[in-house]
Amino acid sequence: MNVQIEESWKQHVGEEFDKPYFATLVNFVRHEYATATCYPPGREIFNAFNLCPFDRVKVVIIGQDPYHEPGQAEGLCFSVKDGVMPPPSLVNIFKEIQGDLGKQMPRSGSLRRWAEQGVLLLNATLTVRAHQAASHQRHGWEEFTDACIRALARDRQHVVYMLWGGFARSKASFIDPHNNLVLQSVHPSPLSANRGGWFGNHHFSQCNAYLRNNGIEEIEW
Repeated sequence: MNVQIEESWKQHVGEEFDKPYFATLVNFVRHEYATATCYPPGREIFNAFNLCPFDRVKVVIIGQDPYHEPGQAEGLCFSVKDGVMPPPSLVNIFKEIQGDLGKQMPRSGSLRRWAEQGVLLLNATLTVRAHQAASHQRHGWEEFTDACIRALARDRQHVVYMLWGGFARSKASFIDPHNNLVLQSVHPSPLSANRGGWFGNHHFSQCNAYLRNNGIEEIEW
């Protein structure tokens, strides 16, 4: 199956494209995009991979599914397009960076600059129907993205995994904590963050310290 995804990812997870579940998934996604408004735009579905090649991944951040309102989703978890007001979870991420590293709140909510530095911003489900959160869950995307996480865990070392919230934390079982750094906390959404455990988790400074100690260039958050 001809999937337009960055070549190094194709080398590591390309066998997924020939499995029956993926053919079923492709048919479902094509039908959804043909009959309803869906996000992100088709050319941006694999943005997380295309902006962050397999061998350049330094950090993995896991979300659930794309934003489902117009103009928001750009194929990167937690990220919104330039000019779009950052959603509450992203605002809380920026607040923690400000408190942890002393950096000013950015003007743009686009995290493309992170992806281009080696941060894999991976939603477990890569598409969604407009105005319907979780509408494309349990159609095969999760099997594919789990395979991507497992491939990284198998073939790469000294990667920082930031697992925020129960869903992302469930992926910790895939990862060898002896050869990678696994950082876990509550989700940055207001409902979770305001109960405690998000602000002051210092994930961003811990991440950069780990990268630095392993001779890897830090992320400019």
